[in-house]
Amino acid sequence: MSDAPGAHGHDHDHARTVAPMVEEVTDFEVLEIALRELCIEKGLFTAEEHRRFTEFAEQIGPTPAATLVARAWLEPDFRELALAEPMTASKEVGVDWLEPTGFGTPSDFTAFSILADTPTLHHVIVCALCSCYPRPILGNSPEWYRTPNYRRRMVRWPRQVLSEFGLQLPDDVSVRVQDSNQKHRFMVMPQRPAGTEDWTREQLAEILTRDSLIGVALPKPGVTTNAVTTIRPAVHPAGG
Repeated sequence: MSDAPGAHGHDHDHARTVAPMVEEVTDFEVLEIALRELCIEKGLFTAEEHRRFTEFAEQIGPTPAATLVARAWLEPDFRELALAEPMTASKEVGVDWLEPTGFGTPSDFTAFSILADTPTLHHVIVCALCSCYPRPILGNSPEWYRTPNYRRRMVRWPRQVLSEFGLQLPDDVSVRVQDSNQKHRFMVMPQRPAGTEDWTREQLAEILTRDSLIGVALPKPGVTTNAVTTIRPAVHPAGG
């Protein structure tokens, strides 16, 4: 048996062998840690409650949103409900915006609207100020949604940004960019694609990707995953 330093685990060289989990800790991460620890210290919530909520938030995905839109495609009455009372329609696909605390959270329990596309109007959502997103029904937002590159440019050059996602819309289709805010969240109800007339709700839900519910893609038969786009310099970078 070797008697070299660290063989028995007592004088392990941490400086030599332990690498950080991330290359850089941002100011926002430092602020989040400080605020979380202060809230626990003041008794606003416990560390266990924070752990449970974090696990709850991490497991949310876009499946309920896809199910909601697929059902709306098949049932005209449910479509009317979804557009008029989206919170009620959310509950019918298993999403209660008050969960898991019973009263919601400041970032999630807000007004919610579903934006229906038409043959001449295409919606896309963004949060130009920060990264507001309908998390209870769509899950956590993708990283690109939170970047300044997407947030600033989408409101100024929407067709260019959509083309970078591979979405080329005809000139006779207007693009409406819906800016989320602190009190209002949005989700897109895209048009049902041709060739799906005899499909079941489950088949339709499979092609309703997260990206199509944000508005940067269209649902297509055979496409069940989100597009992976190559990050490249902007033709019209947004300054400031």
